[in-house]
Amino acid sequence: MEQIRINDLHFTYPLCSEEALCGVDLSIREGEYVVLCGESGCGKTTLLRQLKPTAVPHGTLRGSVTVCGIRVQDMDLRTEAQTVGFVRQDPENGAATDKVFHELAFGPENLGMDSVQMRLRVAETASWFGMEDWFLRDTAALSGGQLQMLALASVLVMRPKIVLLDEPTSQLDPVSAANFLSVIDRLHRETGLTIILTEHRLEEVLPAADRVIVLDHGRVAADCTPRTIGSSVLRAVPALRACIPSAMRIADAVSPAESLPLTVRDGRQWLHARIPDVRTARIETPKPHVSAETAVRMRDVFFSYSKHEEDLLRGLSLDVPQGTIFALLGGNGAGKSTALRLASGLLPPRSGKVELFGQNVRRLKDAQFYRGLAAVLPQQPQTLFCEKTVRAELENTDAHCWRETAQTLHLTALLERNPFDLSGGEQQKLALGKVMLTDPRILFLDEPTKGMDSGFKTEFASLLAQWKAQGKTVFLVSHDVEFCAKYADLCALLFDGTLASCAPPTAFFARSLFYTTAACRMARELFPEAVTDEEVIALCRANIS
Repeated sequence: MEQIRINDLHFTYPLCSEEALCGVDLSIREGEYVVLCGESGCGKTTLLRQLKPTAVPHGTLRGSVTVCGIRVQDMDLRTEAQTVGFVRQDPENGAATDKVFHELAFGPENLGMDSVQMRLRVAETASWFGMEDWFLRDTAALSGGQLQMLALASVLVMRPKIVLLDEPTSQLDPVSAANFLSVIDRLHRETGLTIILTEHRLEEVLPAADRVIVLDHGRVAADCTPRTIGSSVLRAVPALRACIPSAMRIADAVSPAESLPLTVRDGRQWLHARIPDVRTARIETPKPHVSAETAVRMRDVFFSYSKHEEDLLRGLSLDVPQGTIFALLGGNGAGKSTALRLASGLLPPRSGKVELFGQNVRRLKDAQFYRGLAAVLPQQPQTLFCEKTVRAELENTDAHCWRETAQTLHLTALLERNPFDLSGGEQQKLALGKVMLTDPRILFLDEPTKGMDSGFKTEFASLLAQWKAQGKTVFLVSHDVEFCAKYADLCALLFDGTLASCAPPTAFFARSLFYTTAACRMARELFPEAVTDEEVIALCRANIS
């Protein structure tokens, strides 16, 4: 039965001449699991928000959207709350109360639900999600994965018929992301809810989905099943090749076919069928030059946010050589962002020493520190925005080359847009442009690829390579293992308050089972040192020819 109907939908943001959605026609049946994907700014989030009245952005709308037989603009708040749930990509800004159990009860209380029914719903939902151990905890003390799970549970306690999720794993580490998506899969299978999810990371989400809709510049470029997304996307929009899973990209590059492997398991079977005997198991890659000079040095650093709390960092020591891209990985709540703030001088350590280019960060005055020395891109890019337009944000940096930066970051067409109307990926690009225009010697980047499509990640990596060629340094915190494997010079894993491992990408990812790439999991039995799609493709060609 049809549950959602979108007819000839056009949407334009204020002060923009280009439409964000252009003639979208879609019908979604009850109980479908639909994935929306495409490049950053293609209209995924804009389309998703059209399905929930209180989330519809300000702008000019033509066409119609009907949900459960009711036009979206005619839906009252009570009906909306009981029909459509919305989980945003930022778990830290999602909680409205201070306790987990308060958060679960918040929606039912606002609907005036009687206490007996409310307690039953809260108890049932908390049990289903396995929240018993943290049911009474402060929301501020939860990890990112727990916060996102709480956001989903708080939506489900309202018993909606449709659940919308806007890049829900963009700020989660690989293990937390896999756990969250497995809950979504179980939720779909056991309840039959309609689920519509936008996502850039398709490796785990596609196998469970019923349908994939690919958007390109506000239009539906492909509407297909997960199994046929590779051939559908490559035919319709070759530029979106980067958005399909690694197994599909590798197989298509080696042996194009109508049917391509979808999952890591499919890809492993595909590889073994084509390469029964390995002649060449490694390829020579140039080793990056590592400077003897150190940009960041941390020694025996201890830190906690309160003297009543256990230390989050316990004896952390690390060295970041000048002119390198250093990637710090780890689970949600491990202390990665805290380590970055300490390294950049935003936080003082409780004990230990932090040096930047040989100078103790405690002795650097703010003006000296942030003028040409260091710049920080926070995990929440919105905290850098203070103007009404993208143009004003970039002009506010006082850099003469802001127009070139806007063009490089594909922001030229967005100059008159309000920064808060941009997609998550576009906001990330704008914030990145602002910090790069300060021309520092070292860039501190907290989840810089969050919300970016795979195509722009390649361009972003090119920018970092140019930055590095000038002898400058990048210290980034990331959950994006594919990006780190391909472009970082050193990767480190933060666990239990200190470094568990620090090595070049090949050594770091090849010996990891969870914190590794899909390409590595797919090919490790044949090519133990291959950790990127490109390396697996090259080795396949060398062994098949």
